[in-house]
Amino acid sequence: MSAAELTPAYRAVIGIGSVFLRLSRIRVSGAENIPLAGPVLVVANHDSHWDPIAIGYAARQRRLIRALAKSSLWKNPIAARVLDGMRQIPIERGASTSAMRTARQALRDGSCLGVFPEGTLSHGRTLPARSGVGWLAVAVPGTVIVCCRVHGTTDQVWRPGAARVRVEFFAPEGGPARAGEKADALATRLLAEIRSGVPPTASRRHRRRDQAI
Repeated sequence: MSAAELTPAYRAVIGIGSVFLRLSRIRVSGAENIPLAGPVLVVANHDSHWDPIAIGYAARQRRLIRALAKSSLWKNPIAARVLDGMRQIPIERGASTSAMRTARQALRDGSCLGVFPEGTLSHGRTLPARSGVGWLAVAVPGTVIVCCRVHGTTDQVWRPGAARVRVEFFAPEGGPARAGEKADALATRLLAEIRSGVPPTASRRHRRRDQAI
């Protein structure tokens, strides 16, 4: 799915988010690394709830990114309609076989998927990579892997001048999945490359909470 095929729900959410991201003078680099067609995995760090919006905004001229999102988000019927309209994929930790099969088929159909290999917000912690992103890359040969570093989203994005958001897309230095490379090893390699340029960062709210303890 190319940028021309963005769904109405996707355009609306990214459009609303862009109002705040522009207040943060968002800068984007490397978007040309995202192919306009074919199976793609966008693999990124996850330090803020703003990350999916920032990535979607940064890639909007290239692709619709179908994110693997927590299934709990679908409990709200309004949110569920929006997420379905954006073609996002629900995934439940510990019981994700069906979701991963759906994601694999989406890749085979030529979709662009967004994956956070840490599986959850970092809250400033160093977390291990989960093997799902590696499994998808190995399961669908020919998938292009694009790494993504998101900076600045843990600050107050909604306040003018309070944050400087930057989204950086790049091809992994170690290349795509190597012959014989296991899924967990690939996921660990990709996360290490991403985190080498953007260390885990807690949100402003969590920083204040930790300081108060």
